Amino acid sequence: MGSAVRRDLPPPCGEGGEGVSFQLPQRHSASHRDIRRARRLRTEMTDAELRLWMRLRCQQIDGYRFRRQVPMGPYIVDLVCLGARLVIEIDGGQHAQVVERDNRRTAWLASRGFKVLRFWNNDVLLQTDSVLESIRAALVETPSLSLPARGREPKMLARPVKGTEPEMLAGRASRRELKG
Repeated sequence: MGSAVRRDLPPPCGEGGEGVSFQLPQRHSASHRDIRRARRLRTEMTDAELRLWMRLRCQQIDGYRFRRQVPMGPYIVDLVCLGARLVIEIDGGQHAQVVERDNRRTAWLASRGFKVLRFWNNDVLLQTDSVLESIRAALVETPSLSLPARGREPKMLARPVKGTEPEMLAGRASRRELKG
């Protein structure tokens, strides 16, 4: 039996038509330098970052998954929930002098659809539960784009648009049947 060529798949790189190649999309757009820096930052987390991370890791808030020290474009964010498009930045005293830089960073992230929450180190250390409630409230405001974790029931993360509740949709279907 000879090997059949599948025509429904693009040819391997360097084969096939003139100048045609097939590439998988890149998983990370971060440079190797940024990835090394993010890994280093993970090992050098501040006390506030570490405290909040310990409370957010392992899907401890309603099943949302957070990642820490993630390269995003020209920045490395402290914590991010990609499914809810929520970035959490934990700022120390040095951020009082670099407000403009933080504003540019927030604007860049917002232009890519991320909501940014900023907390002071002291708030995270002294009022951890209040900070977690603020994060939970922001997660509920933001509809999730990700599927629920394996083995979990899907959760309604945002209120349905008026008129799209199952009862309303059933009513619309029966009205259409009456008209037709």
